[in-house]
Amino acid sequence: MLIGNVGQEPEIKYVDRGVCVASVRLATTERGYTLQNGTEVPERTEWHSVVLWRGLAEVIEKYVHKGDKLFIEGQIHTRTYEDRNGIRRTVTEIWAESLELLTPKVKSEE
Repeated sequence: MLIGNVGQEPEIKYVDRGVCVASVRLATTERGYTLQNGTEVPERTEWHSVVLWRGLAEVIEKYVHKGDKLFIEGQIHTRTYEDRNGIRRTVTEIWAESLELLTPKVKSEE
């Protein structure tokens, strides 16, 4: 489970037979605090790559933009590939199973 802010506009693509896939960079932040001995622990931000499929991806495409706050539930997936230079790389992604939009929608004035 992650609650965080979208760091850049989502990347949307359509694959086999029109299946929608969205990729989102999500920032989660752990607040800073002070220990009893006076040591300050600074705020820390982690970036997560989130992959959403089909209906969830279509929601992302229609409603989600940079800066929006999301609640994501999913599974961690790790994959390995070889880059152009022959270097082995490992990527860890969250494959979303559910999504909740936490940013209130602004009512348009008519």
